[in-house]
Amino acid sequence: MNTGTLNLIPTAVQDRCGRPLGALRISVTDRCNFRCRYCMPRERYAAGHRFLAGGELLSVSEISRLAGVFVAMGVDRIRITGGEPLLRPDVDGIVAALAGLPLQRLGLSTNGALLGRWAGRLHDVGLNSVNISLDSLDPAVFAAMSASKVPLDAVLGGIAAARAAGIAAVKLNCVVRRGTNDTGILELVELARRDGLTVRFIEYMDVGGSSGWRLDEVVTAQEILERITQVHPAEECAQAPGEVARRYRFLDGGGEFGLITSVSRPFCGGCIRARLSADGRLYTCLFAGAAGLDLRELLRAGAYDEALDRAIAECWQARGDRYSDTRSALTASADRVAMSYIGG
Repeated sequence: MNTGTLNLIPTAVQDRCGRPLGALRISVTDRCNFRCRYCMPRERYAAGHRFLAGGELLSVSEISRLAGVFVAMGVDRIRITGGEPLLRPDVDGIVAALAGLPLQRLGLSTNGALLGRWAGRLHDVGLNSVNISLDSLDPAVFAAMSASKVPLDAVLGGIAAARAAGIAAVKLNCVVRRGTNDTGILELVELARRDGLTVRFIEYMDVGGSSGWRLDEVVTAQEILERITQVHPAEECAQAPGEVARRYRFLDGGGEFGLITSVSRPFCGGCIRARLSADGRLYTCLFAGAAGLDLRELLRAGAYDEALDRAIAECWQARGDRYSDTRSALTASADRVAMSYIGG
């Protein structure tokens, strides 16, 4: 195999809207131990569902090599996702390989159920950020939303383990769905304030076309902000380029929280993210069509880094995605890649 000895020079690769390529999300598995309605509804991912076989997944060396090409093109932040990435037994090897790249941030998104056993090892090999999905602190609501037998305490233990391991940034992500978990917003805020965490509330999104999403189930960021600030006054912080969450600082010094407004206030104009699926397909939008660009085929055919660079650049330069800017209330029929396939 050609391992690519060319010294690629970082380039300001831009898409048709002038957005640079700056961040990469790498899915390392399409499997998950939860069946959250907004991501992997059980009726679609039942016992007979075919997940990717081992040989279809990118190996650690393939992930590392592709990541190196992206970094040479200007990417400076990488997040490992799934499915649930901690189901992959060599996830520590993936983190270790990526930690050797010149990155501003190397993070991982997880449901937290297995984080108790992984946090220390991942910190030791170079992980410096973890986002943990936590949609409710009510055990019954948590069980209903995760559609799993994993107890809430397992996730809370994972959060504690991440903090104890010394991972620098520990964030909680909550997808807010009206009539399901929206009454628990302040409870999550209190947990975050008490434990020195950052909680981010995400507007319920129509990802993947299989969730049965309805616009009237969206609790807007403005409504969430009003609920929080009625109890804990806060002010908005400056937003860094490429950052998706609008950040707010509590006036009493109790930390920060974030709001991700992909429905009510889309941020497509500043999106700098590419996504790599577990089987090596490149997607340029969370709401992309199902095909993607097959980089695994190029890798396994022996392509040099120069050819990979060219393929990625051409894909990004052709990008005109701005789905959240143009979405309609009716999206279930759209043929889009599943969120579990490319991460959130």
